[in-house]
Amino acid sequence: MASADYQQVRDNLRRAYDGAADRRDRKVKEPWKLAERAAFLRRLQEANCTRMLEIGAGSGQDSVFFASQGLDVVATDLSAAMVALCRDKGINARVMDFSQLDFPAESFDAVHAMNCLLHVPNAELPAVLASIARVLRPGGLFFLGVYGGSEHAKEGLADSDDHVPARFFSWRTDDQMRRFAGESFDIVDFHIAQADTQYRFQSLTLRRPIRSR
Repeated sequence: MASADYQQVRDNLRRAYDGAADRRDRKVKEPWKLAERAAFLRRLQEANCTRMLEIGAGSGQDSVFFASQGLDVVATDLSAAMVALCRDKGINARVMDFSQLDFPAESFDAVHAMNCLLHVPNAELPAVLASIARVLRPGGLFFLGVYGGSEHAKEGLADSDDHVPARFFSWRTDDQMRRFAGESFDIVDFHIAQADTQYRFQSLTLRRPIRSR
């Protein structure tokens, strides 16, 4: 069961993203994010993955892309306003917390999570990753992309956040991110897609192990 602190984090995130849904839907993705998305699509095509879950889907821009490439996509987000935007785009979308995924075990060939798990406190992350692994078939692929700290791990509200209320973030070092991911998944690829003096985008392609550990 999630801690009271994490429940408050999620309540604040829901309010923040409900209030920013239309503004975020108008944002144009940077070219490097498009490249990351295209690279994961190629892996899915090579592995004959057809059914995808996107968690933290936001307004559904990535879900629309993957659906346009022939995948059967289900999108989830904590924000009802974001889910409404997904549905407006023709996406099968549900209001759902990724720490409590209400799907049968092994329902999906792939999971996509772009910049949403950075809102999960470290104390809760192993349980969230285990929840994701449960709905992914053995051998299925998971894209996990988050901003991390370039030198030091840090958790808390973001300074000068433009969302109301301010959002919680957990910026993890590369070693931390690999360690967390490796608890539930095999790491297929880890690389830094974008970096500056403070933050770096940690791109991970993960695979649910064929055999239980």
